[in-house]
Amino acid sequence: MPVYEYRCNTCNHQFEMRQKFSDPPAKECPVCGKEVHKMISRTAFSLKGDGWFDSGYCAKNDAPKPSCCQAGGCCPAANTA
Repeated sequence: MPVYEYRCNTCNHQFEMRQKFSDPPAKECPVCGKEVHKMISRTAFSLKGDGWFDSGYCAKNDAPKPSCCQAGGCCPAANTA
């Protein structure tokens, strides 16, 4: 389940709630009971290392290659031939 961040419009209290996608958004501050708004926050999901693109998706000897690899664009493996 995703964690959403909220901030109170009145007292600026900031809090997090773990909610299902189908749950309605929070409406009131747990501190003062006034209206809150959902904040846009950075995701915890991150791709690090060589990753699927360099090592699997766009390897040198794989066929067919995406158009970006054929043109020598975004695929580092295509540029090392």
